[in-house]
Amino acid sequence: MTFDGLLFFPVTPCDEEERLDLEVFRRHVRQGVEAGCGAVFACCGTGEFPSLSLRDYTACVAAAVEEAAGRVPVVAGTGYGTAMALEFARAAADGGASALLALPPYLVQAGQDGLRRHYEAIADGTRLPIILYQRDNAVFEPETVAALAEHPGVIGLKDGYGDLGLMRRIIEAAPPGMLYFNGLPTAELSQPGYRDLGVVRYSSAVFCFLPDLALACYRALRDGRDDVANRLIEGFYRPLVDLRGEGPGYAVSLVKAGVRLRGLDVGPVRRPLSDPSPEHLDRLAALIDRGLALLEELERSPNPA
Repeated sequence: MTFDGLLFFPVTPCDEEERLDLEVFRRHVRQGVEAGCGAVFACCGTGEFPSLSLRDYTACVAAAVEEAAGRVPVVAGTGYGTAMALEFARAAADGGASALLALPPYLVQAGQDGLRRHYEAIADGTRLPIILYQRDNAVFEPETVAALAEHPGVIGLKDGYGDLGLMRRIIEAAPPGMLYFNGLPTAELSQPGYRDLGVVRYSSAVFCFLPDLALACYRALRDGRDDVANRLIEGFYRPLVDLRGEGPGYAVSLVKAGVRLRGLDVGPVRRPLSDPSPEHLDRLAALIDRGLALLEELERSPNPA
C-alpha cells in the first residue's frame, strides 16, 4: 500500500438521536471513492471515532470496504487503551480493512517507553499494518519512531502535531520505507512545508464536501503549481481556518455541516461536540460558494488545475 492520492476521512452520519445512518454513510463513501480519493480512512477523527460504539464502528468499516470494492484501501481508526484498541483492531480486520490508524491513547500522558510498548502491543495483536498518529498526548521522539518502525506491522506516521523540525529528525532517524502523512487540520495550509520534507501525502477534510476543489489544490501542490495552490488557499482555505478557530470542535463540526450544505443529510455531530451556530453556518455556506466560484475560474483559465 502506497496511499497515492488525496486521503478521504468520511464523516459518520446519524439522526437526531445519534443513531447511525448506515445507508447515508455508504453513499458518502461511494461518492468520495467515485470522486477520486486515494484511500478511505473510516471511523477516524472526522468520523467521530470516540463517539462510536463498537457495533456501529464494525458496521461502518465493513460498509466502507464494500463501497470501496478494492478500488482504494480502507484504513480504520483505533484507539483508547491497548485492550480496547485491539478490540477495534479485530473488528476492523474482520470487516476487511487494509490497515489501521492508531489514534493517541485515551487521555494519559505517557513517557516514550510507555508509548512504544502501547503501539508495539497493537502491532503484535493485529494482522493489519498500522499507521501511528502523532498529536496531543502521543508525541514521539525520533528514537521512538525508529524503534517502532523496526516492527514489521508499523508502516507509517501521520503527523497532527505540526513541528516540522521534529518531523525532519523523525524522518532522518527512521529506516527507509516508512510512509509519512500530513495530518494537521486543513492540511492544505501547511502542506508546502511538509512537501519540502518529502511528505507528499495528506488528508483533506474539505474533500468531504468539496472534492473537486480539494483535488485541484492537491494536484497544484503535488505538481509545484504554487500560484494555483496559493490562490485557493488565500481565497478559500485560509478563511475556512479562521472560521474553524471560532468554535471548539469545529474541525469536525464544520465538515459535517459542509456535507449537509452540499445536499447529503449526514445529521448533527455527536455529543460532546456541538453544531456550528447559525451565523457560522451562513459564513460556511458563503465560503462554499466562494470555493465553487474559484474552481470555475480555474477551469476557465488557460492552464486549469
